[in-house]
Amino acid sequence: MNIFRHRPLGLLASALLLAVAGCSTADDSDSVAVPTPDAKTAPLCRDLDKVLPRKVNGQSRQDPGPRSAYTAGWGNPAIILRCGIVRPPKMIDPKVAQGDDPDAIPGGVNGVNWLMEKQDDGTWRFTTARRRAYVQVTLPKGLSGPDDSAQVLMDLAPAVKKAIPRGFASMRY
Repeated sequence: MNIFRHRPLGLLASALLLAVAGCSTADDSDSVAVPTPDAKTAPLCRDLDKVLPRKVNGQSRQDPGPRSAYTAGWGNPAIILRCGIVRPPKMIDPKVAQGDDPDAIPGGVNGVNWLMEKQDDGTWRFTTARRRAYVQVTLPKGLSGPDDSAQVLMDLAPAVKKAIPRGFASMRY
């Protein structure tokens, strides 16, 4: 009897099972660019990932792919958090500091300072300021109103304050 005679069929069945298992409908998340924080920032971002809330703006956590301690998401379409990004150019723009740029507004929510940037598609992106790591939160279309963004930032503020100390992040661009 040849034991290899039925092996191709067995390999095909195994491959098919793996393919079906990898196509779970539970992972409907979009792909997000994962930041590459420096050696001082990476541990802060990993600490933040551990203390992030299960829900933001009433939406359950559903992390985007590829999985990383530097990204998180809530809801579908997702509110996306990225930790360890490079400093946004608008943070050094004097027009923003003087309040002369209507598409970039500095502000604070529950003890966390944010740079609020209106995107070309009308959505908003928020980046922490005066923290040792830059944390960026992007809202999907439909959640760009003042009430939605305020609730998102209020939900995230305790975790940011706990994991990302005040100070100045790396000057990477």
